[in-house]
Amino acid sequence: MEVLRTARTQLAELTGMVAESVSSFEQTEDGWMLEVEVLELTRVPDTMSLLASYQVECDPQGELLGYRRVRRYERGRADSQKGGGR
Repeated sequence: MEVLRTARTQLAELTGMVAESVSSFEQTEDGWMLEVEVLELTRVPDTMSLLASYQVECDPQGELLGYRRVRRYERGRADSQKGGGR
C-alpha cells in the first residue's frame, strides 16, 4: 500500500493534478507498474470533468521512475476501449 501512496503523491506533485485513484498495479522485474486516474480538468457538472489514465513505473520502493498519459476521457463516459470482445 505504501508503494501506491508514494506513487500517487509523486505523480500529483510532478503534474500538479489530483491523482484520484490507482486503477491497476502489478509487480514487474524492476519494481511496479501502475495505472493512476488523474483529474485533469474540473467542469460543471462533474460528469463532464476530464480524467486521464497515467501509466506509472516505480522502483521496488515506490519511487517514481517515469510516467505517461495513456488515455483521456470525460468522467461520465462509459469506457469503450477496454473489456468485452465485441
